[in-house]
Amino acid sequence: MVRRSAPTVEFVSRKGRVVRIFLVEDNAMIRAHLRQVLEKGTNWSVVGEAEDGRRAIETWDEHSPNVTVMDFAMPGMDGLRAGRSLSRQHPESPVLMVTIDPSRQLEREAKKAGIKGLCQKADVRSILDAVEALLKGGTYFQRELAPA
Repeated sequence: MVRRSAPTVEFVSRKGRVVRIFLVEDNAMIRAHLRQVLEKGTNWSVVGEAEDGRRAIETWDEHSPNVTVMDFAMPGMDGLRAGRSLSRQHPESPVLMVTIDPSRQLEREAKKAGIKGLCQKADVRSILDAVEALLKGGTYFQRELAPA
């Protein structure tokens, strides 16, 4: 079943359009760090957070983000399952999956799930580059991935 999302509300600051980011990460300290990193982007705002995939799906509509940044390894529903669900329900809002150790196998699975990007969680530059690529309608998969 494909749910129709509410029309995305564009918030505009004096500097232009504000990009709405939804952040899904089970570790509160890492989530706070990622929020800080993401909000360094010009006109980027983390408008919502969730600690696992199930909660992300339940609360996504409250935030209608332009992009979702989601951890892969989480208790309960992992990022791959949640990302697949969000990608099907809201194809207009891409999902970027972040993980400690991206692999070619995970990349293949993410692509099959409709996830538009995958990068290493510790690589701040890649996360920022990936969000930029997704916002422009592209994809972002790091080139130097460990073999499956």
